[in-house]
Amino acid sequence: MALDVTGSYTYPNPKVSWLAQHVEEIIEPDLPLVDPHHHIWNQTGNEYLIDDLCADVMTGHNIRATVAIQAHYGYRDGGPEDFRCVGETEKIETAANQALKNEIQFQPCAAIVSYADLMLGEKVIEVLDAHRHASPLRFKGVRHGVARDPNFPNGIVLRPAAPNMLAEPKFRAGMSTLAKSGLSFDAMLYHCQIKELSNAAEAVPDLPIVLDHFGCIIGVGPYEGREKETFNDWAKNIKLLAKSPNVSIKLGGMGMIICGAKYHERKVPPSSLQLAQDWRPFVETCIEAFGVDRCMFESNFPVDKAMFSYAVLWNAFKRLTLGASEQEKSKLLCTNAATFYKIQDFL
Repeated sequence: MALDVTGSYTYPNPKVSWLAQHVEEIIEPDLPLVDPHHHIWNQTGNEYLIDDLCADVMTGHNIRATVAIQAHYGYRDGGPEDFRCVGETEKIETAANQALKNEIQFQPCAAIVSYADLMLGEKVIEVLDAHRHASPLRFKGVRHGVARDPNFPNGIVLRPAAPNMLAEPKFRAGMSTLAKSGLSFDAMLYHCQIKELSNAAEAVPDLPIVLDHFGCIIGVGPYEGREKETFNDWAKNIKLLAKSPNVSIKLGGMGMIICGAKYHERKVPPSSLQLAQDWRPFVETCIEAFGVDRCMFESNFPVDKAMFSYAVLWNAFKRLTLGASEQEKSKLLCTNAATFYKIQDFL
């Protein structure tokens, strides 16, 4: 099943020949890394399956484990509607086990974050149990996207969620059920919704929450040309969200077309030095607000692959941590993600 996409913006497809124009020597190739956010999907013209992931991961960096995040992949064709999403967990579990038979040097999809309709409230436990049955060791959490911006009533890339979903009593009950089940919540939303997530995090303090992609800072449509204003609003709300100790944040996803990324329009791909320079204000704001214990770098592949290669991306992340201590660097690039998704055994 493909992503439910709409709107006037679409993910650009990666161009292998274009990406190959810029190759870099790997910075600190032995440094252990965990990639806490990538997708497996079957998008038309942009298929990204387990073999594609392995090819990217094995380009030089010491990736020890990865986390597969919900992307409407492999849903069941039949059966009860609420349980069709379990097909994603089933197929990724099978693919990951098959990949390990090839004696690769990392753990692909060591954790799986799938979809479950949190508007089911406490009844979502039945779906969570089905996911756990499909993947007893890998299933770690849920991503139920709530992204919505009033400037894009028909959505940007993804279809918009219902308004104020994070405040709905049933959704909050679903979040509480996640917490009681020992699972986590990946928050996919736009920067204008960070306050909503802050309120939800305070209401369900026992639930480990991670905000994806810096909070998806929109840079297209009416936001284009207002980058400074948007940054200031985003930074203020990031500081508010960071007051909830149960919330972490993923540093990545800035290659998304909705964030205003246009690297793919250049003659040659950007260098890791350029990426680090472009993203430093966002990274430093988040680390200052959340501290080094609640931040983790993410690839967001293959969505961001249209803009830069996997090897260059992780070089950029390493450049952004050059001033950090060895312990801080390890947390940001590896152990925070492993701890959050409970995959420490693979380090």
